[in-house]
Amino acid sequence: MHGRKAGFVGLGLMGFPMAANAIRNGWQITGWNRSPGPAVELQKLGGANAMRIEDLRDLPVIVFMLPDLAHIDEAAAGLLGSWEHQPPAPGTIVLVMSSVSPTSVRDFGERVAAVSRGHVQVVDAPVSGGTKGAAEGTLAIMAGGDTAAFRSVEPLLQSMGTTVRHLGPLGAGSLAKACNQLVVGTTTAALAEAAELAERSGLDPAALFEVLAGGLAGSKVLDIVGPRLVSKDYAPTGPAKFMHKDLSFVVEAARASGTAVPMAAAGVELYAELKRQGLGDQDLAVVRHTISHLSGRTTETVAEGTVKS
Repeated sequence: MHGRKAGFVGLGLMGFPMAANAIRNGWQITGWNRSPGPAVELQKLGGANAMRIEDLRDLPVIVFMLPDLAHIDEAAAGLLGSWEHQPPAPGTIVLVMSSVSPTSVRDFGERVAAVSRGHVQVVDAPVSGGTKGAAEGTLAIMAGGDTAAFRSVEPLLQSMGTTVRHLGPLGAGSLAKACNQLVVGTTTAALAEAAELAERSGLDPAALFEVLAGGLAGSKVLDIVGPRLVSKDYAPTGPAKFMHKDLSFVVEAARASGTAVPMAAAGVELYAELKRQGLGDQDLAVVRHTISHLSGRTTETVAEGTVKS
């Protein structure tokens, strides 16, 4: 990437620290965000602020870090219209770093290539590691797309993560992220069930998790989410409602490949129930409250991100 220049659309809980790390690693980042505050903060770190997304049209790579592909479609409408009128330089890359459907991102890539007369390629590169990994620049990044296109954006990805892998054609990164979410979502739910079962049976969940961490049940999910499950601290590090979306992508991919995914199917229903309970904007750990509610005996009330017994 000549000049190490990039645009960055979406400066939220994940996007802002990712863009900030790119700046710290020598990239010239021009950011856009629906609300102006984060873009102003990015300027304080040495970044620039775009008034419109289409103003990013001539940068060699444009990152999208928005909640879903529907949001990216809406946000990119003006950009694609500009490229349809006048294509950018060949080799321009749109880097989709959100968690999106593997099938839909392939369709999006075909549409972007068509409107830009083949001058723009899409690479999907979703991330894992949460807000902590985004802040520390230690994200795991799973990429899909043309090999040459991936190589051109690999230095940018390495400025935001420590594990960067090209896994195959467009959509492969999103499929890998779906598999990641299958493990994270169902493991968190299992830990929430264990904590609730232990407490209702007279065991200390903190002591239980300490023992589990020393055995085969130990995991990063337990290390990171476990303390929040024990303390019932549900202040959002990432909205739980997105797990329902991500597990739905697992089911979609499983249907296409003829794979049985009973854990994912159960997870989709559990996180749908979480959303029905109005908990979708809380942290993923709030699935414990969902399980408590399903148990038919809850003395908890949800208030501004924290549930207290």
